[in-house]
Amino acid sequence: MTEKLDIRALAERAAAGDERAIEELLELHLPALRAFVRVRMGAPLRAHESSSDLVQSVCREILTHRERFQHPTDGAFKHWLFITAERKIANRLAYWGAQKRAAVEHAPESGIDALFDCYKSVSTPSRHVARAEEIRRVETAFDQLTPEHREVVALAHFVGLSRAEIGEQMGKTEEAVRALLFRAMARLSTLLKESGEG
Repeated sequence: MTEKLDIRALAERAAAGDERAIEELLELHLPALRAFVRVRMGAPLRAHESSSDLVQSVCREILTHRERFQHPTDGAFKHWLFITAERKIANRLAYWGAQKRAAVEHAPESGIDALFDCYKSVSTPSRHVARAEEIRRVETAFDQLTPEHREVVALAHFVGLSRAEIGEQMGKTEEAVRALLFRAMARLSTLLKESGEG
C-alpha cells in the first residue's frame, strides 16, 4: 500500500514538472521496458539493432519531452512510456524495411509469470550472460505467437495493464481478454516446452 502511495506521489510530482520524479519513474519501469523492447523488436529488428540502444532512445525522448506528461497517475506514465517504445520500434522496422527495399510483413504487433520475471531480470546489461540461451528461447517462442497473442501477452506481462485496460486498448471485453490471454499463455508454454525438448 505504501509503495502504491509512493508511486502515485511520484507521478503527481512528475506531472507537476518535477524532473527528478520523471527520472525516478523511468528507473522504476526500466526492467519492464527493457524486457518489453526485446520481445517487441522481433527477430528482424534484433538482427540489426541492440535493444539497449532502443531503450536509451525511448528514455531520452521521455526526458526531452517531459512537459508532455500531465496526467498524475502511474498508469498514464506507463502508457506514455510503452506507446513511445512501440513508436520507436515501428520507426526502426520501417527504416530497415526501406533499407532492404522489402515491405516489412509485420509491423511490431502491439503489445510462466516466473519465466517473464526471470526474463526481465536477465535482460539487463549488467546480468550474467549465462542465461542467454533461455532468453533466445523466450524470444523465439514469442515471435511464433500470432500478432494478437503477442499483443495481449506484452500488455499483460510487460506493460502490466489490467485486463480491463487491455480490453480498452484492444477493443475487447474484459472476459474476451482473459480468454485470449489464457490461450496465448497456453500456446507460449507449449512452444517453450517444445524448444526445451529439442
